[in-house]
Amino acid sequence: MRGPLGAVIGRYPSSDGTTEIGGIIRHNRKCRDIVFLVIFIAFWVAMIVNSSFGFNQGNPLRLTYGLDYKGNLCGDKHAHPGLRKLELKYWLNPNQVYQSGVKDSQFKLSNARSICLWDCPTPSEDSLNWVCDYPEGDIRLSMRDWINRNYDYYEFLTPEMRNTSLQLQGPCYPVIFPSVNVYWSCQFIARASNISLRHWQQMGGVNINEDMVIDKSIHRSINSRSSVLKRYMADIGKSWPVLIVCGGMLPLFLSVIWLLMIRHFVSAMPWITVALFNILIITVTMFYYLKAGWIGNDAISPIIGEHDPYINVFGRELHHLRAVAILMTFVMVVSILTSIAIVSRILMATSVLKAIGFEKEGKGKTVAAKVIGEVQALIIFPIIPYAILAIFYMFWISAALHLFSSGQVVKNNCNTNCCAYDLVAKKVNCDGCCGYSIHYTPHIAVAIFFHLFGGYWATQFFIACSSTVIAGSVASYYWARGETSPEIPFLPVFASMKRLIRYNLGSVALGSLVVSFVESIRFILESIRRKLKVAGVTSDGWFGKIGNHTSQGCLRCVEWTIKSVNRNAYIMIAITGKSFFKASEIATELIMNNILRIGKVNVIGDVILFLGKLCVSLSSAVFGFLMLDTYKYRAAHNKISSPLLPVLICWALGYVVAALFFAVVEMSIDTIILSFCQDSEEHQGTAQYAPPLLIETLGDQNEMQRLTQ
Repeated sequence: MRGPLGAVIGRYPSSDGTTEIGGIIRHNRKCRDIVFLVIFIAFWVAMIVNSSFGFNQGNPLRLTYGLDYKGNLCGDKHAHPGLRKLELKYWLNPNQVYQSGVKDSQFKLSNARSICLWDCPTPSEDSLNWVCDYPEGDIRLSMRDWINRNYDYYEFLTPEMRNTSLQLQGPCYPVIFPSVNVYWSCQFIARASNISLRHWQQMGGVNINEDMVIDKSIHRSINSRSSVLKRYMADIGKSWPVLIVCGGMLPLFLSVIWLLMIRHFVSAMPWITVALFNILIITVTMFYYLKAGWIGNDAISPIIGEHDPYINVFGRELHHLRAVAILMTFVMVVSILTSIAIVSRILMATSVLKAIGFEKEGKGKTVAAKVIGEVQALIIFPIIPYAILAIFYMFWISAALHLFSSGQVVKNNCNTNCCAYDLVAKKVNCDGCCGYSIHYTPHIAVAIFFHLFGGYWATQFFIACSSTVIAGSVASYYWARGETSPEIPFLPVFASMKRLIRYNLGSVALGSLVVSFVESIRFILESIRRKLKVAGVTSDGWFGKIGNHTSQGCLRCVEWTIKSVNRNAYIMIAITGKSFFKASEIATELIMNNILRIGKVNVIGDVILFLGKLCVSLSSAVFGFLMLDTYKYRAAHNKISSPLLPVLICWALGYVVAALFFAVVEMSIDTIILSFCQDSEEHQGTAQYAPPLLIETLGDQNEMQRLTQ
């Protein structure tokens, strides 16, 4: 059994028996959980080293553009030859493209001869167009002249070169099939130009396959899982202005507005919050329907730039959007039905917020509002963790993009028999026809997972630090009997920050590590479950489905319980200065002993605050959709493949920012309630330090019964 905490919080007796004032919640503190602080610092050092590897080896442009047959990245001005603004990958030999798509063929598309162009070539309406290799050797043309001539220098070829070109060995190749720019690659349309094909046959060219396979081969490569993942990551880099505005600045503004509204319009805020939440979730769902093509004609298209409206190319991203639209439909229906079901509970939430939170009554404000008003700098404190997280996220996202693109460009190992004319050697070369690809080693996957885990741990750490500082500031107010006194330090927020940095960073690091570890385990188990489901290993019977859903529910319950215990543990860390596990034990015991006081009073209020955070984050998602719907991101150079990932990141960043600011309300209420419960336990059921209004609200059993019925 734990003893009373009076010697730690509030006044404590001296050796001669008199009562001394030793500073509120500061006595007998010492550094706690130092080992985990050392682990956290070591982890940060490892993250910096890991990120430096990404910055050194990675190039985010690889996520967007392809490689030519020399291993150069399209659009790279430092390549040889210089490929500045030549960003489209084009496969020269149509027969190689066809061969790569034939079933059981050993030839791969990555080994087909490809170059980088300004735009995708189209067949001529009255003659035969050519696309020639980069000008080298005896071809005395600059890259600019080559581009201005539409990549055609066939007239300068020697008879030998013309003959090899007719054999599809270069250096010039016929443009037989139209092509369109699909995610910076020229995809052939299996509809050969009859005029161009007739000219080619009249010149004595070899047979060119016209089968649909030539279309599907490139399409399959563009829509491979690795290519789609690269495009999703590239979308993040292209949409960074959207992330700053909708993921950083907008939620900051909306969080402040929401806090001001709940302070002055507390009676109406539960209704406003629920109604706004439903409107926003319907709006987000409708945006997904629009981009999925189920409403209107605004579906996302993988084709970049102007093109024939009769040409339709579908990307995997569209299927992902439709899957999310279905999921959002389910969430929307459940949310609306739940809102209707909890109408009576909304009335209770109004009472809770009035009793514990913000309603003005009579001459003064209620307890939490008075705390926020009188504890100096508390309302603006979240600006500090917000700024720290903003700087961290800019570094973290940039490092993530470099890590995802940190593979090595290596020459493929192929046994393909193919020949191409070498302008420098002035002969047909049949040895070096293997192409290049980006090779990702297993340690890169480990580095990426390490980086993702570090980002989540750091986020939880900064949120925990913010919560602990707020709890310490509010506790200073409570244990000084709710009045401004010499025991409350000037600017208690900074005094609480000082205590956190000096004594409790290790405990906060441990608590955030526990949450991050549980989340990671749940993510890994969920990934394994999906792979087993795809592989058909899981049982489709009732027992298999029940076991599957039960395990998922248990994991979510464990996650929610740990997060709840952590938040109360941070409060007790701020009050008592104990280690994380000891503070968790104290907080859990207090909650169990005062379950009627804390249970429904706190839960209903938390639901409204949670819906408020969702309103802020969903607003960020809506504005993210609107910004990404402009020409810059739909058709111009910065066209994104799908708004899915940028919008989800805006939603996540908006939720994190809202959590930082809403913690002022949540932690103030929770700290006051836990302090009241601790105060009551230490003084035989009668709180000695609580302000009169709080005693009137939480101490009256009739009032408690009314709130909890």
